[in-house]
Amino acid sequence: EVQLVESGGGLVQAGGSLRLSCAASGFTFDDYAIGWFRQAPGKEREGVSCVNFNIGSTHYADSVKGRFTISRDNAKNTVYLQMNSLKPEDTAVYYCARKGNCAAWEQVGTYYYWGQGTQVTVSS
Repeated sequence: EVQLVESGGGLVQAGGSLRLSCAASGFTFDDYAIGWFRQAPGKEREGVSCVNFNIGSTHYADSVKGRFTISRDNAKNTVYLQMNSLKPEDTAVYYCARKGNCAAWEQVGTYYYWGQGTQVTVSS
C-alpha cells in the first residue's frame, strides 16, 4: 500500500524556519518524483515544489524561490522541505504527493497519491 506521511509542521513566528518531512512507503521510492503542495483556508491547493527521481532536478513556485529548499534522501525514503524566512502568507496545510516525474508538477490532477497534510502556521 502506497503511503505518504507528512510531519514537521507547527507554529512559528514570521522570519522563522521549519523543516517538513514526507516519509514514503509501499513503493520503489527512487522511481518517483515527490511534490509539495499547500492549501490555505478558502483557497485552492497550490504547488510549492517538486523533486525528481534524479536528485539534481528541482522546481519551485515563484512565491517560495530563495526561501524554500526541497531535498530527498532515497536511503530513508524521505523528502524534506526546508522553509526559511517564513511569512504569514505561508500559513497553510502542506501536503506531499507522488507522480512519475516533475513534468507539469504544479498541476494537482497529475498526482495520484497524497499524504494527509501537516499544518504550518506563521504568526506576524
